[in-house]
Amino acid sequence: MFSVKVGYPSAEEEERIITETTQDSAREVARVLDGSSLIAFQHLVRKTPVSPHVGAYVTRLVRSTRPDAEDALDFISRWVRWGAGPRAGQYLLLAAKANAILSGRLNVSCDDVREFALPVLRHRVLCNFAAASEGVDSDEIVRKLLEAIPEPDYDSAK
Repeated sequence: MFSVKVGYPSAEEEERIITETTQDSAREVARVLDGSSLIAFQHLVRKTPVSPHVGAYVTRLVRSTRPDAEDALDFISRWVRWGAGPRAGQYLLLAAKANAILSGRLNVSCDDVREFALPVLRHRVLCNFAAASEGVDSDEIVRKLLEAIPEPDYDSAK
């Protein structure tokens, strides 16, 4: 679903990791959630309604990653070898729904979508040689896409 970039730890964090994980000590893990509760939360996310406006925005973002589309943006045609498929849209919408629920809201916004565009799309937008030679990575492409693709008009999203 996501590709999350995790950098190296600081020297202090790394020292703690090295020393604490090489000891023979048992850790106590407290249960936070049981399996049935987790499944109930998954169902709650899927039951969360989404406006046509947000659905159209997700679709537009995902489809705009494809370089072979008739209306492909110049930078997509220039730097992208392969764009995101429908599964990216599914995961982007699920992430947006989960974010809304975890934020205590029952309405999913385009801001929720934008918040998860990078982790959902970064590994689904494959750069070509031109991008690599210019030092452009998929994160930069997704950021440019978020700037270039406006939210749809409410009336046209019906």
